[in-house]
Amino acid sequence: MSRDHDAYGSISFARDTLDVAYSQRFSPGEGALRVRVPIQAGGSMKNIAFAAIVALVLVGCSSTPTQAPVEDKSATTDPAATAAAAGTTTRPASTGSVTGATTGTGAATGAAALKDPNNILSKRNVFFEFDSFVVTDQFKPIVEAHARYLVANRSARVTLQGHGDERGAREYNIALGQRRADAVKRMMTLLGAQEIQIETVSFGEEKPRNLGHDEAAWAENRRVDIVHAGE
Repeated sequence: MSRDHDAYGSISFARDTLDVAYSQRFSPGEGALRVRVPIQAGGSMKNIAFAAIVALVLVGCSSTPTQAPVEDKSATTDPAATAAAAGTTTRPASTGSVTGATTGTGAATGAAALKDPNNILSKRNVFFEFDSFVVTDQFKPIVEAHARYLVANRSARVTLQGHGDERGAREYNIALGQRRADAVKRMMTLLGAQEIQIETVSFGEEKPRNLGHDEAAWAENRRVDIVHAGE
């Protein structure tokens, strides 16, 4: 009887049979394997030796240990590890949202923009040609900027004040100032501002910007002033 690691075995002769017992554990009988090899009657030692070798080979073949299955835990579903193996970088999905208008760095927004000298909204005067109420290309950007402000701030309100120079009858200049204010309002509403946000009024020649009596002074007085509520 001998032991090798966790094997247990024995070989015995019984008349005409070579009896080989083998176990894969230390104690006999547990998981045991028994092989019986017949021996011809009157067999010589050579036959017996050959039978013993055959029995041992059979036992050896049957005793090859079966490898237990091993769970492979090297695989991972971690996105970061998968990306690292692929040589890429993953970023968390953004859950934030962007609201409001995009402005330049340091630019004033909201009501503060109305007083920012670097912002076009700080410009409040739209000037007109003599005896005309057509908004020229030079002043359309100012009207458009204030229209966009009204669209972005639905609670904002403006008053458009129309003016004329001192030439002509008082009644005529009142009517011309009103047409000028209405022209600016029409342009703003076409750009998305609501009519309820805009009030128009005409002062004619009663509130000149320049008190002079020459062409330069008259050019400054033919205008529409954009006045935001609360100013």
